[in-house]
Amino acid sequence: MSTPAFSPTADEDSDAALPDSPRPPTAPAMESGPAFAPPRAWHERASTRLLAMVGIVGIATILGAVLVGENVAGWIVGLVVGFISSAIAARLWSSGAP
Repeated sequence: MSTPAFSPTADEDSDAALPDSPRPPTAPAMESGPAFAPPRAWHERASTRLLAMVGIVGIATILGAVLVGENVAGWIVGLVVGFISSAIAARLWSSGAP
């Protein structure tokens, strides 16, 4: 007598005989909705926001220096720097950055 050879259809036939048998998942279960990163610690959020604000102030300072170097009127420098700083800050906070 010979030993029966392995056949992939033999497993399918045995599963057909047991319709209630649990099957192992073929892929990880996907949760509905977007994937979220774990919450950050308060000091990490605070330092990220502080660094972002320092960057905004740095951009405003460079912009102001360039405009003053080009002999632009002081009120225009203030207006442009204030507007650009506010726009960058609004964009940063509305993007959901930590």
